[in-house]
Amino acid sequence: MAGKDVKKPAGPVKPTRPGLHIATKTTEAKAPTLVPRWGAGSSTATPPAAISARMPRVPKPAVAVVNAGLASERARARMVERLIHQGIRNQRVLEAMRLVPRHAFVDEALSSRAYEDSALPIGHQQTISQPYVVARVIELALSLLSGAPRPLHALEVGGGCGYQAAVMSYCFDKVISVERLKVLADLARMNLRPLKRSNLRFVFGDGLVAVSKEGPFDVIVCSAGMPAVPPELLNQLAIGGALIAPIGEPEQFLVGIQRLDDQEFKSQQFDMVRYVPVLRGTE
Repeated sequence: MAGKDVKKPAGPVKPTRPGLHIATKTTEAKAPTLVPRWGAGSSTATPPAAISARMPRVPKPAVAVVNAGLASERARARMVERLIHQGIRNQRVLEAMRLVPRHAFVDEALSSRAYEDSALPIGHQQTISQPYVVARVIELALSLLSGAPRPLHALEVGGGCGYQAAVMSYCFDKVISVERLKVLADLARMNLRPLKRSNLRFVFGDGLVAVSKEGPFDVIVCSAGMPAVPPELLNQLAIGGALIAPIGEPEQFLVGIQRLDDQEFKSQQFDMVRYVPVLRGTE
């Protein structure tokens, strides 16, 4: 993904407008089946069926599982090295990317491509974002936070298959991720269950309003493109908090918004990106 140069924000953004518009571009291996030899010259009187019935079942070799795990760890390590070369510097983000097994969140047929720096389909016209974008979004959010250090409460709008939420759970104290497609919400919960992330809750609902009573949030990450930031999201952002969203049409840019006080917001425009569009309601 080609990044764009960053331009300084034109000025404060007021939430009294219908939304914030950004117009200026800137930057198993199966064990071998044991078959007894049987032929006319055999001296045993035991028939083949009896021999087969007495033979112990050969277990799948544990070494295959171990090797698969090591291969996954090496693939993630290479992915993290690539992220560093691409400019990701936050150690918390890099460690989170190293810990979360991305291959567990994609279809088995695509698992060999899980650690490529590319978006992959997860069904229902949705995708899992490329690793760089996931790392970049979370790093930007952390860099834009202001105020005294505090436990960080984060919201993800558009949880998809759950991968980005899993990474976020290693970077923030509490994470709520919302997905409007029930089939994907169910898939995400299944993907996340083996990780046992007690600080992460995955919710089925309209991400713009489903968990509004749980706010305010120190960090809001939108994983779907929108022409402008909806007031519903700005109202859920805590003072000193940061919101990251892909804004614009037809071209989209990552936009970072900081809430300075009750009425004042500051915006910055970053990389050009391409996300699926945000939709309202649930299915």
